[in-house]
Amino acid sequence: MPSMPAASANPLRSSDMPASQQAHDLRMTLWELLTQHTLRPGDRLPSERQLLEYLNTTRITLREALSQLEAEGRIYRESRRGWFLSPPRLRYDLLAGLPFHEMVESQRRRAATELLEASETAASTTVARRLGMAEGTPVYRIVRARSIDGRRVLYVEHHLRVDCFPGILAFDLAACSLTELYRREYAIRVSRVSFELGSTVLGNQAAAALYAAPGSPVQRITRINHDQNGRMVDCDDEYWRHDAIELTLSAAPQS
Repeated sequence: MPSMPAASANPLRSSDMPASQQAHDLRMTLWELLTQHTLRPGDRLPSERQLLEYLNTTRITLREALSQLEAEGRIYRESRRGWFLSPPRLRYDLLAGLPFHEMVESQRRRAATELLEASETAASTTVARRLGMAEGTPVYRIVRARSIDGRRVLYVEHHLRVDCFPGILAFDLAACSLTELYRREYAIRVSRVSFELGSTVLGNQAAAALYAAPGSPVQRITRINHDQNGRMVDCDDEYWRHDAIELTLSAAPQS
């Protein structure tokens, strides 16, 4: 991590200025400092102690300024490790339907997947509704953490119909694309996808997987996959660090 320049007085610290305005102005000063410094995407920011000394501000104001930069997707935080400069966002084309590794590698980035859980469970009310089955019907639950350039950015929970994919848990679910497994082993091709998009916050399990604090903001993408016969065969909930992706969609308007 590059060292900080010599400390200097900060005119933003003024008891006459509202706290919200102090944080806003400090955010601009801090961002100018980071962009003029020798930090690269993925580099750790100076410690809060160093920033406090250099910017001559209060801890509350500094943390509010950092939080504003985080909300803008310019920096991100990892538990017990500190703050980092955000890498460029991955372009996520909803209509392209590319598997994760192919999408990442097509943009000259490195992809990796880690399997966190694979088991048979009973379908919850939500999963049952999505897959058109009775609540409590057995489904496979597969949980994975996915990384771009060594940084975990995606926590995803998959729920699969057992009757469509018998024995799928025996495969290497970290190395294999589920879409490819469907096609190669079960003659099932995803022909239509339904999406639900929204913003939410991380629960404890997802936060631990992404080295984030519980309650951190994330982009949620829910997908329901239909096979070539129109059956709903699986669904997944993707929880992306919000600074990691840029959603894109190209469609011709209907006349």
